[in-house]
Amino acid sequence: MRTWQVERRKRTRHLIELGGLVVKAGLVNLTGDDRAIILGALLWMVDKLQSDQGERARALWAAKGKQAFEADPTTHKETDRIVPASHR
Repeated sequence: MRTWQVERRKRTRHLIELGGLVVKAGLVNLTGDDRAIILGALLWMVDKLQSDQGERARALWAAKGKQAFEADPTTHKETDRIVPASHR
């Protein structure tokens, strides 16, 4: 397989996993699959993370997310990644 194909598959898998988090969080059901609402919420998160309250929000959301992963027996450890600060 060519390098670009491997990289494309990695990227596709990554995007699917991220989409799965949106479903796992319940956003799809709670918004009636309204993508404008979901995007707006994600953009609000970006604004919050870039604000002076960003570190506090990051810590709170990380703790809540870790609790959710630990409470869900179907969660695989390879999807529970710690993202380096340089990639946030």
